[in-house]
Amino acid sequence: MRLWVVSHTYIVDLNCDKLKALAALAADGGRKLDITIVVPRTWKPGGVVGGTVRPQGYDQGNLRVLPVGNFSQTHQGLLCFRAELISLLRRHPPDVIQVEQGAKSLAYAQLIALNRLLKLGAKRVLFTWWNLPYALRPPLLWLERYNLHHTDGAIAGNRDAAAILRQHGYGGPIAVLPQLGVNEQRFCPCPQPALAAELGFLPEEFVMGYVGRFVPEKGLRTLAEALAGLPELPWRWLLVGRGPLRAEVAARMQKAGLGDRLRWVESVPHADIPRYLNVMNALVLPSETTPHWKEQFGHVLIEAMACRVPVIGSDSGEIPHVIGDAGLVFPEGQVAALRDHLQSLMQRPALAAELAARGHQRAIAHFTNRVLAEKQLAFYDQLM
Repeated sequence: MRLWVVSHTYIVDLNCDKLKALAALAADGGRKLDITIVVPRTWKPGGVVGGTVRPQGYDQGNLRVLPVGNFSQTHQGLLCFRAELISLLRRHPPDVIQVEQGAKSLAYAQLIALNRLLKLGAKRVLFTWWNLPYALRPPLLWLERYNLHHTDGAIAGNRDAAAILRQHGYGGPIAVLPQLGVNEQRFCPCPQPALAAELGFLPEEFVMGYVGRFVPEKGLRTLAEALAGLPELPWRWLLVGRGPLRAEVAARMQKAGLGDRLRWVESVPHADIPRYLNVMNALVLPSETTPHWKEQFGHVLIEAMACRVPVIGSDSGEIPHVIGDAGLVFPEGQVAALRDHLQSLMQRPALAAELAARGHQRAIAHFTNRVLAEKQLAFYDQLM
């Protein structure tokens, strides 16, 4: 089988791990699977202070990354490619074309049209994360109808996204699978005493961690308020990431007399995130739904779980389904409920250990790249 996957996500080579696992899985089963990953030649990631990302194309025989000139460098819904795509389709004709830009994607419509024009006969698959209800007007309404009408199978990154596809009239097969899995060789339990000492953490301190953007919808105000109610306990708060809310959170904690409990670390490469997760005694993802966003998955949760770090998450979006019974979930925005969970983990080491073990088991059973690759390959077999 020859698979095309089109998305800006795979500009970052670490994000290709699931597709590499897919190729390895097929090879282990004696199957021939040829994967072409098409990415924009340049991309400006949203919410990141810094320049443009430029991928390195490569060809490893049965798996290749092909950077292609694109019209939009910032908005995935407007992503579409130049004429060189036609020569690539002729050079590497696919059996399955998967575009990971949602149901309203111009890039997907473009590939659907080229599939027909070049008489490739490929199955057409879309991937979507979008998990909030929406209404469309022409021309986006027509674009989505065209895309859904010509879709042979859909992969939704969460349950709400699958439900929305149904609401918008898609009646074909849907698999609910996250876009990216976790690499259990990279994200694994590995104590980091040297890093903890470098960060100034004492052995008796309980390190509460957060990894992600410092923005209002991630619930940092709620987490700050919850921690401020626990001044008598020996905790530290490690924040890894960047964003505009940093100054406000720092001011809040300083006002509460707890400014020295915070440790900020910015611009950490993704490959180094496991080191910081392994310093934490718990990871908290307190996301809060807004009119225009709710948590689509919470990938850092499965990374922490794979490192055997207990997790606490709000009930925004997909978070409760990711955590299951392997962590603690609280109603989003509820300071008292979050504080109770924080206090439980700090004061009940047996509970923390139990959740750490359960989380690790859940991550390995459900969210590794290999596990997701098995499910994705089975979905392709169903379509073929």
